[in-house]
Amino acid sequence: MKRVRISELRPGMKTAEDVYSYNNQMIVPKGSTLDDKMITRLEFYSVLAIRIMDETDDVKTESTASESRPSDDNIAYFQKVRNSKQFKKFEASFLENAEVFKESLKNIADNGAEIDSRQLINSITSLITADMTGVSVFDMLHNMRQYDDFTYMHSMNVSLICNVFGKWLGMSEEDVDILTLGGLLHDIGKLRIPDNIIRKPDKLSPAEYNIIKTHSLQGYNILKDKNINDNVKQCALMHHERCDGSGYPLGLTSDKINSYAKIIAIADVYDAMTAARIYRGPLCPFKVISIFESEGLQKYDSHYILTFLEHVATTYMNNRVRLNNGMEGDVIFMNRNQYSRPMLQCGDKFIDLSREPDLYIETFV
Repeated sequence: MKRVRISELRPGMKTAEDVYSYNNQMIVPKGSTLDDKMITRLEFYSVLAIRIMDETDDVKTESTASESRPSDDNIAYFQKVRNSKQFKKFEASFLENAEVFKESLKNIADNGAEIDSRQLINSITSLITADMTGVSVFDMLHNMRQYDDFTYMHSMNVSLICNVFGKWLGMSEEDVDILTLGGLLHDIGKLRIPDNIIRKPDKLSPAEYNIIKTHSLQGYNILKDKNINDNVKQCALMHHERCDGSGYPLGLTSDKINSYAKIIAIADVYDAMTAARIYRGPLCPFKVISIFESEGLQKYDSHYILTFLEHVATTYMNNRVRLNNGMEGDVIFMNRNQYSRPMLQCGDKFIDLSREPDLYIETFV
């Protein structure tokens, strides 16, 4: 058996251990054959890596291939985005800003450099051009996944999501700026975690897991004396707290968690779950929405999570999708009680997915 990072898992691998969340909730039992939904669930619970059985390393199972591999249509949808002039412009600007941000973050963490809040915020807001809609920003990020970096690019992704999210919430410009900066700096504490633990090829010991979990406190310590808004410091400290008390480092419940940190927590997990994988392209947002609806409504602030899911789902109105039974249709109406299960028009037939428990959206077309 060997330890495998969540980003390197593939459907068909078999778990060699029971996998628990940080508060000891069973997520996936030992001996489970992983599928795409299980892998995404592990990301939802911020699991970093698990042990898998060696004999499955080279196995490509027929049973999971059709369920987990992306359809040609899904690849085509995102390839269309990648071929657009808008994406190519975004990509060039994103990578240029990423190099500058990486140096800035290292300088802050390693050398105690002061933080130029305005410069950092502008580096994010400059990426969102006037012709971009909400769906444009999310599609841009979904297609940057091959450049994903454990800390730097993930932080830029979260910051961009927060910038859009803050506007969805009707926040003031000042509050959106605070949220944008909070997203950029939320994971800065990971730069204080020893590389031999972050990249350890074997199973982490309980002590090593505890060290990784200190990154939120480490981040707060890096930022606490900086001349920045106090909410940004609290975001670094609390972005892994959950409203039901299941998070860390303090196990806070909803009324004790900073409101900006609650928002960043959602953006943080969404970015992880929508990342492309070796075996598939970016995950269909409706699958991610489904996991949030089934497992996240107690963990996240109800106002924030419902606003987020509503707007993510609504940005994909009128998109053509394919169901798990092979039928294709257009998204024409959102069900407010279940955003992951909208109404579709399939030719002259209407399908309300909230009334069809065996059907779900598999991919974009």
